[in-house]
Amino acid sequence: MTSSHHPRGRPRRRLAAAAAVCGLVATLLTAGPAAAIPDPGDTPPPRERVSQEVAAKTRAAIARGEVPGVDQIVHSRNVEPLANVPKDALRDTNSDLAFQGRYAFAGNYDGFRIFDIGNPAAPRTVSQVLCPGAQNDVSVSGDLLFLSTDSSRSDDSCASTSQPATEKSSWEGVKIFDISDKRNPRYVAAVETACGSHTHTLLPERRDVYVYVSSYSPSEAFPDCRPPHDGISVIKVPRAEPERAAVVGFPVLFPDGGNPGGPVNPGVSATTGCHDITVYPKLRLAAGACMGDGILMDVSRPEHPRVLDRVQDNVNFAFWHSATFNERGDKVVFTDELGGGGAATCNAETGPERGADGIYDIVGKGDRRELVFRSYYKIPRHQADTENCVAHNGSLIPVKGRDIMVQAWYQGGVSVWEFTDSARPREIGYFERGPLSADTAVGGGAWSAYYYNGHIYSNDMVKGLDVLRIDDRRTDGAQWVRMRELNVQTQPDYRAHP
Repeated sequence: MTSSHHPRGRPRRRLAAAAAVCGLVATLLTAGPAAAIPDPGDTPPPRERVSQEVAAKTRAAIARGEVPGVDQIVHSRNVEPLANVPKDALRDTNSDLAFQGRYAFAGNYDGFRIFDIGNPAAPRTVSQVLCPGAQNDVSVSGDLLFLSTDSSRSDDSCASTSQPATEKSSWEGVKIFDISDKRNPRYVAAVETACGSHTHTLLPERRDVYVYVSSYSPSEAFPDCRPPHDGISVIKVPRAEPERAAVVGFPVLFPDGGNPGGPVNPGVSATTGCHDITVYPKLRLAAGACMGDGILMDVSRPEHPRVLDRVQDNVNFAFWHSATFNERGDKVVFTDELGGGGAATCNAETGPERGADGIYDIVGKGDRRELVFRSYYKIPRHQADTENCVAHNGSLIPVKGRDIMVQAWYQGGVSVWEFTDSARPREIGYFERGPLSADTAVGGGAWSAYYYNGHIYSNDMVKGLDVLRIDDRRTDGAQWVRMRELNVQTQPDYRAHP
């Protein structure tokens, strides 16, 4: 459920309550975290007992060695698990990751956690901030941390409680923290956005940070989130005065309303906004995964992104979820979140094309650039029917002359795969756990898997932070690339970071 105000609406609420709650280290959290309303999409399903037939099928597959045993860790020979850090004070669903220097920032539906990863084999918790609100996707830029709230809350404080989206006073949007002191993050601002903030993407400038806010699923029943909702909110955040952050526009990306979905296109989500956007600042390009549509945009004018091309796949794509450019910026990988993240879609019945990644080449120049489909990629390892498995968040592994990425697949684990030949992608490494249960459908698995300064970091929704190392001649060149900061949806020019 979502709620919001119009881009130029009522003033933001005071943050006094938030200041009293945020910045607490884990050892000081004594009360149980408040529960957040799960957001529709990217949320593990509740525990449900499956039929006897499905349970028997899963147990038989485990016995035959076709899938790993319950909680059993398996991996390719070139991938080595180095560490796992379980959940601690924040007990809800783990979500996205961001990086800065020796720190990793891990979102959780209850707030966010900061790790010291100076020794990747032994991450240490620096602080945990209790601030409930799905999904709590996280990004960082300099001394600022940005947190997405896409569940209807009673106010913008970190002491808020769940509240129906039908209530006019409900709040959703983006929260901003000062992280100059990693042990004590300080809540400094909040910006309410149309239909909340399911995800967000930073487009950093020297003096300001622009935030593209993706949200969707309006309803006539939501007083501040009524249809049509055919664009994104753009927030401008002055670095020196983040408390002055405000929405500066709502560019309409789908003036025709976008993909109508079913019944015109059965099994396809209607486009009512965007799920995720990746910007490539060096090239002034962006790729948007927008429910029923994939788009390529020019972001030369940050407040006025402009659509260059738009594609649909009404045969195999159900929900355009996220996007990744290759290093040269002449390809885009779009992911399909078939089943909303709650279904078992990595099996023989679903097949190799539905719920897969779509690989597109960017052809042409300037305003004539177009997205041209080349192939699909899906993990080649079938999962049990009790495992929610779907294409999710990943990043490039920066290897000169090759297109390789690492990607999370929920309970399908972590896949390392190559798409240098756009028409012939292939997996080159993997890490996964067996099903959480053989007789119950339990949501979990890797939410995001990103490569940062020589290691792979994966935030497992249930099991916590995993750190992996890949040892393969095809990826060895990435070991020399060092980043000062990484938000995967703000795709860096790795060539500038030897």
